[in-house]
Amino acid sequence: MAKPNYSYEKRQKELAKKKKQEEKRKRKQGIKDEPPAGDRNKPE
Repeated sequence: MAKPNYSYEKRQKELAKKKKQEEKRKRKQGIKDEPPAGDRNKPE
């Protein structure tokens, strides 16, 4: 029987975690880039 490759599993877990954090950061960044709802319809 082959022995488990724990290093590979750990690396995959770290990559998944990093990807999730990056997606969360991009979501937050996208929200910050949009003007607040009240400011969109103000006449200049």
